[in-house]
Amino acid sequence: MRFVNRSGCYARKTRSEFEYAIRKSFNSVLLLSISMIALTINGQVHALEVAPDTPLVFVLRNELGLTGTKIGCASEQCGACAVLVDGESTLSCVRPVADFVDQKVVTIEGMSEDAMGSRVQQAFIEEGAAQCGYCTSGLVIAVSALLEKNAKPTRTEICDSLHDHLCRCGSHLRVLKAVDRVMAGDGDNAT
Repeated sequence: MRFVNRSGCYARKTRSEFEYAIRKSFNSVLLLSISMIALTINGQVHALEVAPDTPLVFVLRNELGLTGTKIGCASEQCGACAVLVDGESTLSCVRPVADFVDQKVVTIEGMSEDAMGSRVQQAFIEEGAAQCGYCTSGLVIAVSALLEKNAKPTRTEICDSLHDHLCRCGSHLRVLKAVDRVMAGDGDNAT
């Protein structure tokens, strides 16, 4: 049998040899690198035993059950993994969890407690800016971070803040309309 290894090359091993090699190397790495890490997520401190080099998005989803932050590309190319880190939109699919110690992380689940986050979410609903919804959490995070810093950004500033975010459904114009709605003060009933 041939299996593809991590570098994309084919390995000529039987399935059991391949699985044993993976299990052996995976277990030895895990046993050596598990650490206790304290993270502040959505206002709560969580003490977690994880490998410090694990990308934050996997800790959020697998350890804390916060599945609103998505894994789209796992290479910081699509923006689905965006979270707020000390008020800044930050991609979380590559950066290790250890980078986020002593920082305040807010996921899409925590945005309902944020006045701007609630307004942005409501504007996305009213403008139909979420089609399949996969990219939506990252877009809401990015727009909220921008509008917290600058209540009246230019179109160029808006586009720059959304540059790292892909929407395969093509709802970009509706996202821009949602941003315009928030800037105009429409839908302030969420505050």
